[in-house]
Amino acid sequence: MDDEAEDINGTPVYVGTRVRVLRISDSVLAHLSEADAEATRAMEGSVLEVNEIDEFGGAWVEDSWQAADGTAVTHSLGLGPAQMEVVSDDDEEEDPDAE
Repeated sequence: MDDEAEDINGTPVYVGTRVRVLRISDSVLAHLSEADAEATRAMEGSVLEVNEIDEFGGAWVEDSWQAADGTAVTHSLGLGPAQMEVVSDDDEEEDPDAE
């Protein structure tokens, strides 16, 4: 497993780096149910912490939300460079949607 990836700007990404999800590939969404695809699509624009860098240089993030039936749903997503941007603490403070 590698320990570094890059974001859309070539900025190094490590485990623990906070990134903004810029887009999710249609090919990923195509393999999900309509409800899961909609929930996963909602991850676009979210700022999430990278929890793994895979052997292909993909940065993995995870998000959780509550399903309509009240159950907790967690989804992991592997991001390539064009799908994420490193977020600094200053950027996050300016983002009204930041957690």
